[in-house]
Amino acid sequence: MSGIIAGVLGLVILLILLFMGMHIGLAMALVGFIGIFYMNAQKYNAEMAFTRAIGAFKTGPFGSCSKESLVVIPMFTLMGVVCYYAGISQELYAACYTFVSRIRGGLAIATEIACAFFGAICGSATATTASMGKICLPEMDKYGYKRSLSAGAISAGGTLGILIPPSVGFMLYGINAGVGVGPMFISGILPGVLLCICYSAVAIIICTIDPEAGPKGRKFSMKEKLKALLGVFPVLVLFIMVLGGILLGWCSATEGGAIGAFGSFIFMAIKKKFTFKNIVAALKETLETTAMIFLIMIGSDLLGQFFSLTGLSKALAAFCLQYDLSKWLVLAVCLVIYGILGCFVDSLPLIVLLTPIFLPLIDAYDYTVAMGALDVTTCDRMWFGVLMVMLMEFGLMTPPVGMCCYVMAGIAPDMTLGEVFKGTAPFLLGVLVAIIIVIIFPEIAVWMPSFMRYG
Repeated sequence: MSGIIAGVLGLVILLILLFMGMHIGLAMALVGFIGIFYMNAQKYNAEMAFTRAIGAFKTGPFGSCSKESLVVIPMFTLMGVVCYYAGISQELYAACYTFVSRIRGGLAIATEIACAFFGAICGSATATTASMGKICLPEMDKYGYKRSLSAGAISAGGTLGILIPPSVGFMLYGINAGVGVGPMFISGILPGVLLCICYSAVAIIICTIDPEAGPKGRKFSMKEKLKALLGVFPVLVLFIMVLGGILLGWCSATEGGAIGAFGSFIFMAIKKKFTFKNIVAALKETLETTAMIFLIMIGSDLLGQFFSLTGLSKALAAFCLQYDLSKWLVLAVCLVIYGILGCFVDSLPLIVLLTPIFLPLIDAYDYTVAMGALDVTTCDRMWFGVLMVMLMEFGLMTPPVGMCCYVMAGIAPDMTLGEVFKGTAPFLLGVLVAIIIVIIFPEIAVWMPSFMRYG
């Protein structure tokens, strides 16, 4: 059996294990170990092959988890979790609503804006959905919004948590793609704003077609609007401290995460949420999330070693160049495969799984242009990373794995999961439009990082 066939077979077995419900990290580690053993067995005897496979299993986990760049994961995770327990989301929503209340569907638009702000300090789609959903849904019910619009707006808005930096998706992609986490964070700002606008446009269109779906709210005075802006203050401070510091070169992504985590504890204390119960809950959730991500990284390392031995990625790139395939056809195939798998496999593992397979294909072509101190290859990788994270949002809203919809169904127990998915369906168009715009205008993703002093 050739290395390429072995690589394809390993990928198929991995997908089967995932569909059977096996943890992604363990599944990747198992396939990687067996694959490394098999590839070495082609050159050496069984004992030597097993020794090499065991050697990879011993050194792989340490190598995956001892990288200094990985410190950014627990820091930003802690910042988002602490902000969640600090109760910042309620004031955010109130501030956003005061400015769009007179627009038909204003509460839905306020939900998208508030989710974007909360995503700037959270980095988790499910946490954003849960936090904002508990606040937004009762308000929408109060003003007579149709549940389909409410569920769709909250589920869609929650996905902004992984595009607006800091983002766990960008952390994993940046580490696996060899791109600085800081530049990846900055690359998500403008696409995040774009997607927020697209989601808001979908809400307006729905309310234009069906005015009863989202009636107008009451009018707020300028004094009330200015007072409500205080609710945005904590988010703006953390956003400027962290992402502003990264963009201006005052701190690295890891240092920014530490600053953000420390700042979130200060705001928790200011809001009188600094209790033993909240601290323990925040630390426990951070530990669980970090351990889950590190397990995925360990499995990814072993799987990556296996794919490297098979030469699968290089063979795919060579095939595309040999037959002079259009770079846009190659990109479309990569995105379609990722989009389809995203409907069945959790989003974070897909980034770790597909990045080493697709990246050589992207490197083989020039999709963008050099900007600032960034060369074409770096710009291509950052741009493709943004597209992958945007496709993650697609998967978070589609059955059967659409986690944001599952969280929304838990918040609204009187709605079936099918009703939530149906209400979220129109917002998929918003993701699709945003992806197309970023494909046509890649500068949206790479323009801001080009101003960074260092990555």
